[in-house]
Amino acid sequence: MIKRLVLAFLLLAIASGHAADVKVLKVLPLHLDLEGRHALSPSLFDRDAYQAQLKKNPAQRSALKFEILWKAPKKTGEAEIRVELRGSSPTGTETFTLKETAQPTGFFSKWTSVKLEGDTFKKFGELLAWRVTVWQGGQQVAEQKSFLW
Repeated sequence: MIKRLVLAFLLLAIASGHAADVKVLKVLPLHLDLEGRHALSPSLFDRDAYQAQLKKNPAQRSALKFEILWKAPKKTGEAEIRVELRGSSPTGTETFTLKETAQPTGFFSKWTSVKLEGDTFKKFGELLAWRVTVWQGGQQVAEQKSFLW
């Protein structure tokens, strides 16, 4: 009986140690229209339909926004979120790195937004691939990337 309790305690300790890791859970690349909207209503179906419309009509776009869902323990301190982009423009392949500083929220995950806008967005062209990384203390601690990265 005691052996089972000790084993259960060790498994719980191991599981909680893994839960404390820094993770990028989800990345949503979204086009923004000329009014800064990514959807016309709160419906996810409408959002996807509007994103398809914006993808087909580049003249209706004003920016590219990345919504990043991530989590990290509070004790790890401030984090830098980097979004690396590869795009296709009439002048060739463009690459950009966007950075945003954020504070971890501990046990819960957090959404952080990073935008590519203005002249940089106009020069960028069509999004081909992306990679999101989380950096703390000069070291990369988490990553998520698109299929084509």
